[in-house]
Amino acid sequence: MWQMALPAKFVAEIKALLPDEWEQFLAAWTGEVPYQGLRVNSLKISPADFLARTDFQLKPVPWTKDGFYLLGDARPAKHPYYQAGLYYLQEPSAMSPAACLGIEAGDKVLDLCAAPGGKSTQLAAFLQGKGLLVSNDHNAERVKALVWNLEHWGVTNAVVTNEEPSRLAQVFPAFFDKILVDAPCSGEGMFRKDQRAIKNWSTYNSELCSAWQKEILAQAAVMLKPGGRLIYSTCTFSLRENEEVIAAFLAQHPDFALGDDLPLADGWARGFPVGGAAMERTRRLWPHKVQGEGHFLALLERKKQGSGDEPGATLPPEQGEAALPEAGGTQPPEALIAFMEDSLLRPLEGAFRLQGQYLYRLPTGLPSLAGLKVVRHGWFVGALEKGRFTPSQALAMGLKKSDVRRAISFSLAEPEVEKYLKGETLLREGEKGWTLVCLEEFPLGWAKQTGDYLKNHYPPGWRLAF
Repeated sequence: MWQMALPAKFVAEIKALLPDEWEQFLAAWTGEVPYQGLRVNSLKISPADFLARTDFQLKPVPWTKDGFYLLGDARPAKHPYYQAGLYYLQEPSAMSPAACLGIEAGDKVLDLCAAPGGKSTQLAAFLQGKGLLVSNDHNAERVKALVWNLEHWGVTNAVVTNEEPSRLAQVFPAFFDKILVDAPCSGEGMFRKDQRAIKNWSTYNSELCSAWQKEILAQAAVMLKPGGRLIYSTCTFSLRENEEVIAAFLAQHPDFALGDDLPLADGWARGFPVGGAAMERTRRLWPHKVQGEGHFLALLERKKQGSGDEPGATLPPEQGEAALPEAGGTQPPEALIAFMEDSLLRPLEGAFRLQGQYLYRLPTGLPSLAGLKVVRHGWFVGALEKGRFTPSQALAMGLKKSDVRRAISFSLAEPEVEKYLKGETLLREGEKGWTLVCLEEFPLGWAKQTGDYLKNHYPPGWRLAF
């Protein structure tokens, strides 16, 4: 591991926060290899079933039932189970915010600063295909990774947007049951994982980040229903970006209060009482107290009795008028119907939207997104061109083997798995038509049976070099 040269200002701030624990903090940070984590995709497999199948060395992460520390020298990103979307590789501390939001199947959930998508995949797993997930990131480049991770995970009820929070707030006033704000921050918790984070620290300093965070949090508040829950989190240790942001927010939003049910176990520590003892309801994950890089969490709850006269409770009238009624979709086009009759055992239900040549199944309960930069309008099921429907990789990953008429399964030991993931044609006889290629019972992607061989339709951008 490279030797960290920590900024002197950062060292001074940590010593002020941890006058009696600075040496333990420094020893943990410089004396240990960063922890690696793996989170099981419960949309596809239970953690218990995954443990029974895998030969990875794993140890449970205590704050989420689907998370594990990855031990040993495995290469999980090259494993076919990863390609099948059975797990996401995530730093263990980063698994904490979504786990504490209390997601229930059917909730309407917003991940406001979502890229690259780790927390969105966790939220989607908690939703279990029900309700609505809106995953947003304002960075057009980073949103590409967000889309890939959601499609790889097999999410069927998500919309992906590329917007500033203020523009989302015009469309979704008091709309969401749960909101996650994993705010952009100075990234101090990333120092020992990524040396670039140290170099960027002086540019993206806590003063600049704090201003962003306060604005993002204020816009998020507009979009939360009365009685809803919001988690604010960062991977930094700065008071200015954590407790001080929350204290300023609460001073301006009397219809919000800190929730009191965040865990206080497994090394989690109370926040600092900035602005009053209630701030101790926030939580800090310090790297010398937990097996992780560190995180800050605050659970905010919007009071059910909040009135429109309270600051932040509603949008101004000119913004509120921009909220449009629930969007209607269309019936499935004939080409999709023909595909479903030929290839699926039961049709896809719901409303559809054709955007150019790309066809989406819309989540239920979605308002009109007119005027927003929408990257994915829902489940991307395929493309229509010259009257023909071509199924998408996202459709394959969101289906189950039991959903299709033609499927072919390979075990881990069979060479066809590697050949398919490389994009090679498979020699295999079978009934002509679209065929779902599976690793065991888990979809990998599409192939088209032509008689004595399967033409590979695994996307070039997904293919592996073994």
